[in-house]
Amino acid sequence: MKGEVKIARRPAVAIRAICIGMAFIATMRPLSARAQESPAIPAKLNVGQCVEIALKAHPNIGAYAGTVAVNESKVEEAKAPYYPQLNLSATYGDSYYGSTGNNSQRLLNQTSTSYSAGASLQQTIYDFGRTGLSVDIQKLNTGASSADLTNVTIQVVFGVKQAYYGLLQARRNRDNAAQAVRQYESHLRQARGFYESGTRPRIDVTKAQVDLSSATLNMIKAENAVKLAKATLDNAMGVTGGPQYSIDDDVGHGKVEITLEQVIVKAIENRADFKSFAFKRKSAAETVKLGSLGYYPTLSGSAGYTLSGERAPMDENWNVAVTVTMPLFSGFSTKRQVEEYRASLGSIKAGEEALRQSVELDALKAYISLKEAEERIPVAELATRQSRENLDLADARYTTGVGNSIEVADAQAAHINAVTALNQALYDFKTAEAGLEKAMGGR
Repeated sequence: MKGEVKIARRPAVAIRAICIGMAFIATMRPLSARAQESPAIPAKLNVGQCVEIALKAHPNIGAYAGTVAVNESKVEEAKAPYYPQLNLSATYGDSYYGSTGNNSQRLLNQTSTSYSAGASLQQTIYDFGRTGLSVDIQKLNTGASSADLTNVTIQVVFGVKQAYYGLLQARRNRDNAAQAVRQYESHLRQARGFYESGTRPRIDVTKAQVDLSSATLNMIKAENAVKLAKATLDNAMGVTGGPQYSIDDDVGHGKVEITLEQVIVKAIENRADFKSFAFKRKSAAETVKLGSLGYYPTLSGSAGYTLSGERAPMDENWNVAVTVTMPLFSGFSTKRQVEEYRASLGSIKAGEEALRQSVELDALKAYISLKEAEERIPVAELATRQSRENLDLADARYTTGVGNSIEVADAQAAHINAVTALNQALYDFKTAEAGLEKAMGGR
């Protein structure tokens, strides 16, 4: 019956533990939910505010920040051999002895109960620098993960700027498309008036209708492009739920004052991904040293104290020892590990050199793109003014009966294309400017 009670209690204990665990998880879930909630979005945003929201809300930043915290903990873990290891133990045991012999002097069943309690202490005295190297390696790994966090932050910031200016471009193109619809509607009214008065042929009306239909289709596409650009900016900021807000129409531009040589120097000095590789290279070099220490002995000390017996007073035992552990043969595992670490170091060095070349190429591309956009903007602005003047002249000629509908349609198309080209040039300049900052390791 006693055994049955024990069996019955175990499920109850297990169920109680599960309930406690579920209650603990339930208390943690609101915290997790709150951590993923999107921050409050103002009614109107500029690019700086969008960046600040992304720095708080983007999941990639949170993921890399977690990796940094993990590596910081590993630094403290690596320091553990500097400290003594203290353990306490206690034992309770029942022993049963049975006999089937015929000797009437022997008991058929015997039981005994024993108790023991003890404490042990271990301390690494000297390990030829293994612990110190392990701590240094983890610090370097932490530095690499911190650089990776900086790098992903820069990537997120660039993505926000790119999406922000993409939304501005889409909005301007939509406004341009809406203006084109209004112009074609005005031209259709004129063509109908002239046709009804008998001064223009029917083809002017049908031509204006076709142009208006095409412009309306373009406006629908432009409206959808704005929605997609808005969703892209939401995603770049790491917010969900499609919050409603407007953005400042800030596409100011200036002259590029920095030289290509300065860009490349800053890129090599400041790029976080390049710094991450430097930390990883140093960590790999230290790991090679650590692996080589596998050939060396370890000196450690230990002490223990134990009380044991079936009844009081119990027996006392204590011990103190100094141990030297010398690896003689490990199946060539130490040698192979060192070879593995050296190969990993060589791979990291090659990757670092490849990244150096990629950094220089990124800087070159970003600089050239920015200079090109800078040169395109004044040309596009001039083309926009000229196309506007040409459209006004074509409208005036058509109104006075001198021009024809084809001239007006061509002038309207030319003006729409000129404005679109200007919007593209402004967008390219701002994204190239942000790209140049990213290429130099800034944000």
